[in-house]
Amino acid sequence: MLNKSLFKFLIQPAVGMALLTAVNVAVSSASLAQGQTLPPTTQTQLDTNYSLGGGDLIRVNVFEVPEYTGEYQIPPGGAINLPLIGSVSVLGLTTEQASDEIARRYARFLKRPLISVNLLSPRPINIFVAGEVTRPGAYTLSLSGGAGNNPGVQYPTVLAALTTAQGVTLAADVTQVQLRRRIGRSSEQAVTLNLKELIQTGKLSQDITLRDGDTIVVPTATNFNVAESRNIFASNFAASQTTPRTVTIIGEVNRPGSYLVTPGNTDSQVGATPNSGTASPTGLPNVTRVIQLAGGITAQADVRNLKLRRPTRTGSEQSIDINLWQLLQSGDANQDIIVQDGDTIVIPTATEINPAEATQLATTTLSPTRIQVGVVGEVKKPGLTDVQPNSSLNQAILAAGGFNDARASSKAVDLIRLNPNGSVTKRIVKVDFSAGINEQTNPILRNNDVVVVNRSGSAKTGDTVNTITGPLGVIFNLLNLFGL
Repeated sequence: MLNKSLFKFLIQPAVGMALLTAVNVAVSSASLAQGQTLPPTTQTQLDTNYSLGGGDLIRVNVFEVPEYTGEYQIPPGGAINLPLIGSVSVLGLTTEQASDEIARRYARFLKRPLISVNLLSPRPINIFVAGEVTRPGAYTLSLSGGAGNNPGVQYPTVLAALTTAQGVTLAADVTQVQLRRRIGRSSEQAVTLNLKELIQTGKLSQDITLRDGDTIVVPTATNFNVAESRNIFASNFAASQTTPRTVTIIGEVNRPGSYLVTPGNTDSQVGATPNSGTASPTGLPNVTRVIQLAGGITAQADVRNLKLRRPTRTGSEQSIDINLWQLLQSGDANQDIIVQDGDTIVIPTATEINPAEATQLATTTLSPTRIQVGVVGEVKKPGLTDVQPNSSLNQAILAAGGFNDARASSKAVDLIRLNPNGSVTKRIVKVDFSAGINEQTNPILRNNDVVVVNRSGSAKTGDTVNTITGPLGVIFNLLNLFGL
């Protein structure tokens, strides 16, 4: 008589599928044996055998008793009802284990029963994806290719699951992705996958085929690495590069607020008014693009000590230091971090301004192409004046045609400033055209500053204020409101 195991193999109606499954098992098992661990100390090899479950269509062959042979759709509970022996649970068993269990039950009625169980049509793959992915949750993944008697059926992989969950976030640690799998009816195994290795070397051993009930957990990176973040962004299992992302920017920019960043976007934003003087950003959704959308940095920005605050799926927050001065001086593109939805960029105020650096910053794309200041009173061309960012008080007066010599009080002017917090300040600045940029006699101006050149003699500043209408009139109404 033929060997029982060999006989079972020969009577399989889906030999091709069995061979394919055997190859997948061998490849996955060999690959998982290389450097994959279950923290903290347990090292395990993931079981790649197919376990039967609710929804599978199987064929039970009872050799020499054809009336007992039949096809069965396994119900959710996992028990099928067979002739003569009744209910038999095959939930969590492999086809070989199911064959042995059914043979054991038939042994009470048949002499040396020969049983085979064939998987005709596998059920869909239900998995759960958690951690640093765009949309964590439960997913049903379909098989591709043939099924049952049709060879060539393909099971979905880890990368397919991450893509279905709309990709990993930029806060992910892709070197420690964990795959958990139920084994049999009660136990569980887990392996750790290094998707960074997949990116760098193309080793598909890190992309395991999934089974029903698998759970994938993508952890949060404990230390942010800019270069790795860029590699993740470029990978096909990351969040879509074209998906709009809302980013908030606060601090020393001309238009703090929340902005909707998309590739090729210019002025699409939330809570801010477009500024025609803002450079049109293009390319990757990075920090400099958000700064451009926010109208550029102010003259008081500390570009060496930016902070990017990034929420994570664990409820914590990553804090990333950014030095844009290093980007400008050495071309270190790693400082121009790619942003993701929910990020907040904080641009602090500089404690000391270097005039030479301020002038250099004014020529970069971090600054707006122009800012608008008001020069009113006794100048030759009073009104709103466009000047380059980081322009000084002296330059603004000259841009307005200079003092009206016959009527101006040229020794001192009033500098009125609308602050980001909504307050208004006014101070007297002694004018010295021979002085370089300094805070006392020739300060750097900010967008929307107003310079008031008073009349000579006994005329009051209020006489000038009362003659101003239009946009500048609104400013002076605010001054009156604040008692300035």
